[in-house]
Amino acid sequence: MNIKNLISAIVFLISGVLSAQEELTSYLETAANNNPGLKARFSEYMASLELVPQVGTLPDPQLAFGYFIQPVETRNGPQRFRISLTQMFPWFGTLNAREDVAVSKAKAKYESFEDFKSNLFFEVKATYYDLYFIKKGIDITLENIRILNSFKNLALIKIESGKASGVDELRIEMELADMENELALLNDKWSVATVKFNNLLHVEDKSQVVIPDSLWLDDLPYSRQQVLDSLRTNNHQVVKFDHLLESYRESERAARKAGLPSMSIGIDYIAIGKTDNTMIDQGDNGRDAILFPKIGITIPLYRKKYTAMVNEAIHMQDATLGNKEEKVNSLEVLFERTYYEYIDGQRRINLYNKQKVYAQKAISILETEYATNGKNFEEILRMEKRLLSYSLELEKAYSDKQASIAFIKYLMGE
Repeated sequence: MNIKNLISAIVFLISGVLSAQEELTSYLETAANNNPGLKARFSEYMASLELVPQVGTLPDPQLAFGYFIQPVETRNGPQRFRISLTQMFPWFGTLNAREDVAVSKAKAKYESFEDFKSNLFFEVKATYYDLYFIKKGIDITLENIRILNSFKNLALIKIESGKASGVDELRIEMELADMENELALLNDKWSVATVKFNNLLHVEDKSQVVIPDSLWLDDLPYSRQQVLDSLRTNNHQVVKFDHLLESYRESERAARKAGLPSMSIGIDYIAIGKTDNTMIDQGDNGRDAILFPKIGITIPLYRKKYTAMVNEAIHMQDATLGNKEEKVNSLEVLFERTYYEYIDGQRRINLYNKQKVYAQKAISILETEYATNGKNFEEILRMEKRLLSYSLELEKAYSDKQASIAFIKYLMGE
């Protein structure tokens, strides 16, 4: 192959890989737009935002009306009815503290939404890689069936010429039966995985899934320490605990302010009727009375309730810190396990690439010997089975490596 053809082949391969990655990105966008679970998490977040104006607003003013069945005589005349309007005001900063609690809890809900989305994207990627492996397994099995059929024809020629035993044909028939059974099993797995993939995207179960001929060979673009640092600070489950901790701190502040006095300001309007008393000034006869201001104060005397509210918030802070540390520890264990799988995937890729080359060379030598003297046919079949196994294991290693990278990125909060 000259240099021009080599460059063309490389460009074609790269363009195919980029196209496949764009296809996966398109599937991720579809999942983000359609998945009902993700929509539910977003609705929960939007509902939590609606709590902010509820807790940050003054109590509704109180309007009272009173009618005097027996009018009370005053200097200006008899009192007919009274209208009273009162507004309660909590202690300074109480409403802001309650708002801060609601805002922090809404942020925690948002992190739950982001975590669900990140996990959804990982599930889509992992299922996509499973579909790739199943597809390659079907392709490799079909190719192996084709090769076995060519061996069968060669064996029949040798048998007719008396250079081989009829057992060779039976051996091939047995191998073909195994391959047909494996092919049926792979087709069943493809159907199940396709349904799972389309359900994640929330599209029709029978929607076609486009799978690339070859999987990209991306490596993890971060060091081990970078992943751990990001996991501890950016993982959505960890950040959620940070917002919950802040909400309980604000709850403590709101509880302390709830134990302080609240004030009320009001106005009274009293309607006065006219009187027949000629001793009063006729200019004041029947004049309505407006009393302003009316000031009140609520004294929180029963302190146990407010002390319990403060202590509850403090205990919840301690619990949240403990839960956060436990979550970080469990995520680190998950990362170590996944990082090992990532390294193991690369190691298996290197191994099975070499094993495939060795097996292909061995089969070539064995085929030449069989064509010459009809010997080692059983060894050809054994080596062909090993080549099939190496090919499948290589594709599984490609799939596992990319799935490990996807899960590590999920743990990092990407």
